[in-house]
Amino acid sequence: MGRRIRNNWQLYLLLLIPVVLTVIYKYIPMYGIQIAFRDFKASRGYLGSEWVGLYWFERFFSSPTCVRMIKNTVLISLYSLLWTFPIPIILSLIINQLRFRRYKRLVQTVLYAPHFISIMVVCGMLRIFLSPSGGLINLIFGTSIDFLTESSAFRTIYIASGIWQDAGWGCIIYLATLANVDPGLYEAAKMDGASVFQRIKNIDLPELLPMAILNLIMAAGGLMNVGFEKVWLLQTDLNKATSDVIAVYVYQQGIENAKYSYSTAVGLFNTAVNIILLLIVNKIASKVSDVEFV
Repeated sequence: MGRRIRNNWQLYLLLLIPVVLTVIYKYIPMYGIQIAFRDFKASRGYLGSEWVGLYWFERFFSSPTCVRMIKNTVLISLYSLLWTFPIPIILSLIINQLRFRRYKRLVQTVLYAPHFISIMVVCGMLRIFLSPSGGLINLIFGTSIDFLTESSAFRTIYIASGIWQDAGWGCIIYLATLANVDPGLYEAAKMDGASVFQRIKNIDLPELLPMAILNLIMAAGGLMNVGFEKVWLLQTDLNKATSDVIAVYVYQQGIENAKYSYSTAVGLFNTAVNIILLLIVNKIASKVSDVEFV
């Protein structure tokens, strides 16, 4: 081991940089988690603040909006996962079948482009398209509905815009996986009379399965992490019934109301649920396949 490090010290030196940054920005701040169990006062510091145990957690679970926030967070995350997870796989399978390189590159560029548009701009576009007066959607259907004030429409808007923005970018890793498939397998399948769908079923899908399961495990680990920026920018007083999620609540309580202990407790609960979901999905995936993440 020591000899290997000496022979490749340049690589280990480069590796040291992200390790140090991870420790500084990810692990050291964990010391502050203790304020979730204290009545934190900035003037007293961490250790000087009174220890209150699970008081802030009890306060959160007894709040009138707790159930609604957890429900909205879970439903938006679950629906997003169900709709957005398979689409990059389907897109990669379709793009992989294109044989004209220029057309293939054009399709890829068009699909990738939305990923580079900022959330702020995307939400601005959504507000324009969904405007009750002159909005594209209302012009198409001949209506004058303010969709952003409709609670029933919020999840659809959130998920559909997410698919448009990230589906093309998400298929890159699957296209890279398919690029490593031996072309001889396709030639042999053609000689045996296999159709396009049979080649996809018997060659492409088995090749994509390990990567798809790995991505599923990673997505499950962030199931409760609903994108704060988009929800915050699209939320109105009239759609809070479905848009009120934990991430926005933590921001409001911690930044706007300066309730640092309370917001930390809520965020810690959210993180704990993510860890549990990650372990559960990882265990299930390891049972049904050879892929295991943690």
